[in-house]
Amino acid sequence: MKKLSYIVLFFILVIVNGGHAQQVMQTFDICVYGESASGVIAAIQSARLGKRVVLVSKNQHVGGLVTSGLTATDMNRNDMVGGLTREFYQRIYTYYLNPAVWKNQTRDEFFIKSLKRTYKGKNDERQMQWVYESKVAEKIMLDMLKEAGVKLWTNERLRLKNGVKKAGKQIVAITMESGKTVKAKVFIDATYEGDLMAQAGISYTVGRESNAAYNETLNGYRINYSQGADLTAIDPYTEAGNKKSGLLPYIDKKPAAEQGAKDKKVQAYCYRLTLTDDPDNRVKVQKPANYNPLWYEVLVRRIQLNPELTLQKIITLTPMPNRKTDTNHLDFFGASYDYAEADYQKRKEIEQLHRDYALGMLWLLEHDPRIPEHIRKEMSDWGLAKDEFEDTANFPGQIYVREARRMVGEYVMVEKNIIKQNRENAQHAVGVGTYALDCHYVSKVMDKNGKLRFEGTIFKPTVPYPISYYSLTPKKKECSNLLVPVCLSASHVAYSSIRMEPVYMVLGQSAAVAASMAIDENTPVQDIAYDHLAKKLLDLKQIIEPAKIKSN
Repeated sequence: MKKLSYIVLFFILVIVNGGHAQQVMQTFDICVYGESASGVIAAIQSARLGKRVVLVSKNQHVGGLVTSGLTATDMNRNDMVGGLTREFYQRIYTYYLNPAVWKNQTRDEFFIKSLKRTYKGKNDERQMQWVYESKVAEKIMLDMLKEAGVKLWTNERLRLKNGVKKAGKQIVAITMESGKTVKAKVFIDATYEGDLMAQAGISYTVGRESNAAYNETLNGYRINYSQGADLTAIDPYTEAGNKKSGLLPYIDKKPAAEQGAKDKKVQAYCYRLTLTDDPDNRVKVQKPANYNPLWYEVLVRRIQLNPELTLQKIITLTPMPNRKTDTNHLDFFGASYDYAEADYQKRKEIEQLHRDYALGMLWLLEHDPRIPEHIRKEMSDWGLAKDEFEDTANFPGQIYVREARRMVGEYVMVEKNIIKQNRENAQHAVGVGTYALDCHYVSKVMDKNGKLRFEGTIFKPTVPYPISYYSLTPKKKECSNLLVPVCLSASHVAYSSIRMEPVYMVLGQSAAVAASMAIDENTPVQDIAYDHLAKKLLDLKQIIEPAKIKSN
């Protein structure tokens, strides 16, 4: 009887432990780590190709910035967007054809209002629309994931110590903080921060290379003597006119380096808030508990010197459907430098800082008596949209990480691959970049003459250019089964153009097709046949380079 009890207990333990092991360790063909829009598209495409796929989200949402306030999509050339990304924007178009979804304005009224800032916002011939409400975009993405049969893990984060298991050059499995582990044949890092890439021991950089590194002209530390807002007439001291009072917060005391020198700084982050002037859907912005008026003192003094400034010259309120906005230029200069390589707790603190800054700036523009009355009056019409981001107090959950880690992979996209003059096109194209070189301010500095200036901005128009497949792959000697479509291999200059969400999405699809090929051919991602990859992408109506648009 005693022996029988031991046998029963043994089998109970086997069943319990077996069930536990099955729950903790799960096996897939492709693991997409990162819920960005690029990750969503990569997961959908992988599943449509018949692969077993898991998409891992650090929170309970999908879509990253695309579903978190950045709804005035940077799509200056919609004709260069194909494949699944085009399908996504076509689904948005179809959704807004229904008159019932327009709650407080008509479709025609909206598109007349939005013309100036969104490249018209839609293309009727292609049936694409790239201006929308965040909640609508997320619903469409969730529908597409479900239709494709993607397994979605939410509220899971990679363990930042010993979270990646490798065997030689291959990632075997990754483990979450919860203990859940994913074993897969190929991994795709679709995060904005590049956490999986970094934990896998892949070479990367943060900040700006020197101009000399890649023979560039726009990289490195660069005081803006001609571009951007002129701050030279603004007193930079805490007490105006009193140097002994010290510089205002987030102003560098002296030039940190020569023009074009390398550093670890990244362009400013922000949140893209959804505001509304509809009283029935408006939540008024409250003064944050951590409000610091000195954060905005440079802005206040700039406005006082230029009282004719309008609200739209300070922040941009780009119209979105149903009397909402994509609100930009709440940039917190100098507060994002440590984010890329920080642990989760430090990132949370930096995110809270940016949240306080954004809400504080809106509160100041409405309430501070030093702000001209016409600005305060206009700002008083706006508030957070009650029907967006309902689980995070109507505030978007994803901070705008304009750049973080950038891989140093098999091929590095650089300035000469992007600029119009004397361009050297990248080979092995898997997507097209179209946006201008666009780097927001990096810092506020005192120049050698003691004048306050912005530093770091780049804005230089370009024309469509191909993006190399090998900028998505690590060096073969470092890892053979990882693809990186967001923190891809590019210099700071090149990345300032590539970093647009539709491009990330296109590259996510291309990465998924490459991952599937690597599995089918049992070969490293660096060794798949590019000609076969290009054909498969074209068959999927992906636009991989400007010259091949007609083949779609």
